[in-house]
Amino acid sequence: MERESMEFDVVIIGAGPSGLSAACRLMQLAQESEQELTVCVVEKGSEVGAHILSGAVFEPRAMNELFPDWKERGAPLNTPVKGDEIYYLKDQGNAKKIPAFLTHKTMHNEGNYIISLGNVCRWLGEQAEGLGAEIFPGFAAQEIIVEDGAVKGIITGDMGVSVTGKQKEGYMPGMELRAKYTIFAEGCRGHLGKQLISQFKLDEGKDPQHYGIGIKELWDIPADKHQQGLVVHTAGWPLSESGSMGGGFLYHLENNQVVVGLITDLNYSNPHLSPFDEFQRYKHSPVVKQFLEGGKRVSYGARAITKGGLQSLPKMTFPGGLLVGCDAGTLNYAKIKGSHTAMKSGMIAAESIFETLKSGDEGGREIEAFAQAFESSWVYEELHAQRNFGPLVHKHGALLGGGLSWVDINLFNGKLPYTLHDKSADYAQLKPAAECPELNYPKPDGKLSFDKLSSVFLSNTNHEEDQPCHLRLTDADLPIRDNLPKFDEPAQRYCPAGVYEVMTDEASGEKRFVINAQNCVHCKTCDIKDPAQNITWVAPEGTGGPNYPNM
Repeated sequence: MERESMEFDVVIIGAGPSGLSAACRLMQLAQESEQELTVCVVEKGSEVGAHILSGAVFEPRAMNELFPDWKERGAPLNTPVKGDEIYYLKDQGNAKKIPAFLTHKTMHNEGNYIISLGNVCRWLGEQAEGLGAEIFPGFAAQEIIVEDGAVKGIITGDMGVSVTGKQKEGYMPGMELRAKYTIFAEGCRGHLGKQLISQFKLDEGKDPQHYGIGIKELWDIPADKHQQGLVVHTAGWPLSESGSMGGGFLYHLENNQVVVGLITDLNYSNPHLSPFDEFQRYKHSPVVKQFLEGGKRVSYGARAITKGGLQSLPKMTFPGGLLVGCDAGTLNYAKIKGSHTAMKSGMIAAESIFETLKSGDEGGREIEAFAQAFESSWVYEELHAQRNFGPLVHKHGALLGGGLSWVDINLFNGKLPYTLHDKSADYAQLKPAAECPELNYPKPDGKLSFDKLSSVFLSNTNHEEDQPCHLRLTDADLPIRDNLPKFDEPAQRYCPAGVYEVMTDEASGEKRFVINAQNCVHCKTCDIKDPAQNITWVAPEGTGGPNYPNM
């Protein structure tokens, strides 16, 4: 197919914190050296920030390095953390507040800010464009261009293709965006990053990557319940009832708003578990509902989290490009923070690429200097110090594992002479449904708890319905043939957007697997948790998906 082609020095996939920080740093270096540089950022969302979702308590270390004058520039870091509270929820009605000296020092948030990461990315996008980078929102990177064993750029998705694969009126073929170097910054479980890891064997000798699913809501609450700057974290109930792991959060933003959410580790074993319904239960804990009662839910979203840490971090370089941020897995799970590490990884990538190009390089090489720079950085030091947190919690649970990791982190600063491993992939942890207790979730009350469809409505999710399904089954018969009898088809429950259903024909009694792709909020949980690894998430037509405000 004849495609229009554009050439750049650097193409960046994804306008999240890592991709935009890379763009900003590249253009800063170009200006400082008075060297011409062309940089393009491709973003599948309708605008920068549309697909960005995070807690988020933000550590400004990387921002301080990238823009020391960020306050004067008007960065939306408006709410300094004023207090930390951590609770262990024993059950729905009982909670124990953990004294500060018994909490991991990684959970102390002095000097951090409660933010909307989407708004921070919108601001970073403005800075990148002001420095001379080009940003193309609404264009999904669909294919990788690989020639002579090196990445040479990407192809954006075709627009105007019907569900049957035919060209509709207004069809527009995707463009080739060619580059000397390409930075992949798609966020957690990026579909091109997944291909690169496989094609270039970047995870050889590494532990399997591990994930969580984070579900979040934004609420307007009464002024008398609002405590601007308060950060609340919880462990235990409701996930502890099924032997699952994860934790909850509630952060008080400005303007009488709070964000509330629950992270469910995707290594859970009971296929009856529904992360969405666990989150709805969570809001009925007295620790949480004391702030939400009388308030109004205004937004909803969900996103997978890459949390395997240093042991699961793949090699981040390959001929012609780099993998950065959550596309690689730089999040610090012990801190439950990844924005600062993502930003710094993008900045290191920018500096490594710029030095390579400055020497007259024509592209296509593997930038080996990146690995040395990354391993000499505070990101690597931070991930190394907290490397045992995840394996300890996974093996011993929140209380014992948390206690052991407290000793490792608080007393020894992560310098004990051993590195623990978790070699079990999350998707392989499900037990047969017949071996697990069924979980009966209460009906939502419409005040604190809600159903999936009304929640998806608040995410402003929209897809062009007449397009090829972006949730692809390797074997279309497997969900009913294998997953249903063995696992009661867990996709019905692990998806937080009601995308997957098992329907029964009234006349014949025959069951079929239905994919409501238009509901997809791009969380990628299905790609991660399907026990047969039968579902592959790919980018849909550009602009499709959620449109998150202030998330």
